[in-house]
Amino acid sequence: MARRIQLALGTGLSAGQGPAMDWPGGEGMLAVSAASWSSGTVRLQQMGPDGNWYTLQNEKTITPISITANGTANFMAPAGKVSLLVAGASGVSGWAVGIPSNVAG
Repeated sequence: MARRIQLALGTGLSAGQGPAMDWPGGEGMLAVSAASWSSGTVRLQQMGPDGNWYTLQNEKTITPISITANGTANFMAPAGKVSLLVAGASGVSGWAVGIPSNVAG
């Protein structure tokens, strides 16, 4: 059975940048839930070489990941720091789960 990483990106987050976590690189699934969305958004971001945060794109649609209701999004990202950017929502919890390249495992 293939091992996959699971990062807790935050629990009970409100407006602002969540804690930075080390993503090992590769394909992943972002899962997000919030106690209250109030027209808010949650974006998955990765720190660039310049130290700034950049919103990752959905791997299939090539649109920025911006979640507005409890749900998931697939992404592909190189190794580096990832974080959630929360705007307008509260009680946000999020996880990044690695998708193994060995589909059979």
